[in-house]
Amino acid sequence: MEKATKLPNGETRQEYKLVSFAEGDPENPKNWSKARKWYITMVVAVTCFVVAFASSVITADVPGVSESFNVSHEAALVPISVFVVGFGVGPMIFAPLSEVYGRRIIYGSTLLVAVVFIIPCAVAQNIGTLIVCRAIDGIAFSAPMTLVGGTLADLWRNEERGVPMAAFSAAPFIGPAIGPLIGGFLSDAAGWRWLYWIQLIFAFIVWVLITFTVPETYAPTILARRGAQLRKQTNDPCHVSEAELDPRPFSQRLGVFLVRPFQLLFRELIVLLISLYMSVLYGLLYMFFVAYPIIFEVRKGYSSGTTGLMFIPVAVGVICSAMCAPFVNRHYLTLVVRHGGRPPAETRLIPMMASCWFIPIGLFIFAWTSYPRITWVGPCLAGFPVGFGFIFLYNAANNYLVDSYQHQAASALAAKTFLRSFWGAGVVLFTEQMYDRMGDQWASSFLAFLSLACCAIPFLFWRYGATIRKRSKYAFGGDEEEEKQQGNVTSDSDVEKANHAPVVDPAQPLHDDLEDLERARSYVANP
Repeated sequence: MEKATKLPNGETRQEYKLVSFAEGDPENPKNWSKARKWYITMVVAVTCFVVAFASSVITADVPGVSESFNVSHEAALVPISVFVVGFGVGPMIFAPLSEVYGRRIIYGSTLLVAVVFIIPCAVAQNIGTLIVCRAIDGIAFSAPMTLVGGTLADLWRNEERGVPMAAFSAAPFIGPAIGPLIGGFLSDAAGWRWLYWIQLIFAFIVWVLITFTVPETYAPTILARRGAQLRKQTNDPCHVSEAELDPRPFSQRLGVFLVRPFQLLFRELIVLLISLYMSVLYGLLYMFFVAYPIIFEVRKGYSSGTTGLMFIPVAVGVICSAMCAPFVNRHYLTLVVRHGGRPPAETRLIPMMASCWFIPIGLFIFAWTSYPRITWVGPCLAGFPVGFGFIFLYNAANNYLVDSYQHQAASALAAKTFLRSFWGAGVVLFTEQMYDRMGDQWASSFLAFLSLACCAIPFLFWRYGATIRKRSKYAFGGDEEEEKQQGNVTSDSDVEKANHAPVVDPAQPLHDDLEDLERARSYVANP
């Protein structure tokens, strides 16, 4: 039975043996070998590539869908939009669920659903089937895109996370660039249905990899399993993990977790403005899927396959910026040393402040070289600075959010994904009309001016970010590696040490407010 301690005032409090990671604990994902951590990182990054590829590959043959089902061009664009809407809806559910059940089960189950629902898309006989199944696929496919940031936070320490985050950040942008390239030639050769069969092949491969080769990385889930094992081995119910000390019913806790991304989005200025900036960039990416066919197919008369080739500079720009990640990370490590091992989160903004200018530069070049009478070289090569800027900005934004909200990284990234996905879904539907009414040059220039205005955001947080975080009740208040360790209770000696575990009163009221929840958890970790 649990031990009870009598306090001087006559009250009694329950004592538990807190199960946590000791220094150098081999079960702590942060202590796994670099080879193992890099394998997991690359598997989840490739999964994100496949998801991003699936979102864009069908843009290569929108007219084919329109002709097959005898619907308007706008109706044929809806399967693209609902897929991206799913990207926004899914994270609000899967991110908090991953903080309750762990990452692994969410990865495996959602990818399986996505694989299954690609098949009805490939054999659809009407536009309704295509729209419904693409919406389900979008929701299911959103889980990997949402959980990767949390997975990397599980595996890598702050000073190590720069290069792995770059590998992840490259995937969502290389996928959309490669999608129209492969899709253009595939649709010309085999028709639009093969754009779904190729998704099925890729998605099934990554489902197998992530389901059968990637272990659980979420520390609370690992510790909860260890606690259950210790209770069974020792027949002592005192062994509990930090997460198990919350006395509220599961339904009440889940309700708090489901609300958390919305709270971060609408109450945290950092999350809101970074999400708005990423929404603008994400919208630009999906506008390209409509703008490129307008410029190259409609205006210049190129085929779908040739138009797909125009996306190559975007992919090259993304790859080049990803190759710069080690240098960026090396600079970050110098800042770690300069700040005594605890640099402020705002140091992550330096690459963003340097690279934010590439987006408007590329867009202005694209705008004013896109006349039909001018060679394809200008608008094609304009994709390079855009792709180069995308990855730097995305990587810096992810790192900034993760460093600012470490214990709620998945929820913070889910909030960002929610907002950007709805914007990305909307722009697909009005881009063609915008280009028709404003003209090719001014429509692209409008996007350039919009991205130019957003360049102020990283400079704003560089100046005021620390003050905003200090006043926040959700932002992370210290280095997670500096938290006091309570000891690993896996051996007899450790069990003896656990007898001196902190006294915790499970009857102490815990409110729905997240501030109270986090204070309670902080008390358990550092009494």
